Amino acid sequence: MCEALQRRYQLLEEIGRGRFGTVFRCFDPNSGEFLACKVIDKGLLLDPTDRACIENESKFMTFLSPHPNIVKIFGAYEDSDSLSIVAELCEQETLFDRIADRPLPEIEAAAVMKQLLEAVAHCHRLGIAHRDIKPDNLLFDRRGNLKVADFGSAEWFGDGRGMSGVVGTPYYVAPEVVMGREYSEKVDVWSSAVILYIMLGAIPPFYGENASEIFEAVVRANLRFPTTIFRSVSSSAKDLLRKMICKDPSRRISAEQALRHPWILSGGGVTSDLN
Repeated sequence: MCEALQRRYQLLEEIGRGRFGTVFRCFDPNSGEFLACKVIDKGLLLDPTDRACIENESKFMTFLSPHPNIVKIFGAYEDSDSLSIVAELCEQETLFDRIADRPLPEIEAAAVMKQLLEAVAHCHRLGIAHRDIKPDNLLFDRRGNLKVADFGSAEWFGDGRGMSGVVGTPYYVAPEVVMGREYSEKVDVWSSAVILYIMLGAIPPFYGENASEIFEAVVRANLRFPTTIFRSVSSSAKDLLRKMICKDPSRRISAEQALRHPWILSGGGVTSDLN
């Protein structure tokens, strides 16, 4: 472990473990704050793509900080054996844990969605696409504020160029990614809307028995609102979903436009149009 890291912080107990490393709670004696430290074993980064993802994470998080809805990074430390990222400490519960077995009331879903869109819009303003927006990557601080994490798949698009490559997670990936086309930052809008659909209905909009079937459903993009599940969901919420889960990226609204949608502006309180 990097000596500079050990001189700066006191590493405490393990609070998480992933494919490439371990997350520890750590203490900063200078500020008196408890933080999180992800220690990545470089010996496990045998694939150049994996190595690039790990390096991207600290680079993009540094560029995007500070933002109230993006995990703040405090520093990155590297030696021949490890790469460590020190970031703000979040709760261990992710959005996935909150929505795993129940739909959320519209007011609660709108509060989460507004924070997610604020983070996504901030990324896009700075020319960065996250490319792997999913509930597992959405954390919360101790005050309950949403924090977007895991920028390992992020990419620059700010110079006007398109992006390529199949990146993301089956349920949340946009159809243009699956079809192997060049795509824009609006893939994050699609993924965010899939999360909103799940928050309101407790099921994904496109699903299958395996990744191949899920991808086929995503490409068809046949968006439906089953009456038994969405009967009590407002038409305003459904309107936002239709505008964000739009197969044609040129007609799909941006994160900035989504933030100005009546359902978001009202805090999910549009109740006069229930159908």
